[in-house]
Amino acid sequence: MNLASMRIITDDLDRLVEFYEKVTGISAERPAPVFAELVLPSCTLAIGHSQTVPLFGAGSARAADNHTVIIEFRVPDVDAEYMRLKPLVDEWVQEPTTMPWGNRSALFRDPDGNLVNLFAPVTEEAIARFSGRP
Repeated sequence: MNLASMRIITDDLDRLVEFYEKVTGISAERPAPVFAELVLPSCTLAIGHSQTVPLFGAGSARAADNHTVIIEFRVPDVDAEYMRLKPLVDEWVQEPTTMPWGNRSALFRDPDGNLVNLFAPVTEEAIARFSGRP
């Protein structure tokens, strides 16, 4: 089994797609006006308009109401990404910090309030744990 994608539901598709295009440096594919995908080497970040929710079941998802999932991107240099994205991000939750499990992380909220973590393994143990992963 492979994790194929992670989908965010939003009321403002264009705003969120533009934000993640700037964060990732990837242009989104738009197979439908209410749906976009940013295809990354490791996984696809899908963004669907709240108009798509009834296709999965009425009330199955609510836009801008995530309080449990953290979207994580592994990056080569957390501090460099922090500096690059500082003017784009309105709410930084955590400036670059080395975590007890050996990753350097910076956390922020996207325009819908979803929590995003940029991280890089920096200790020998963390680097070994991620070796061989895409």
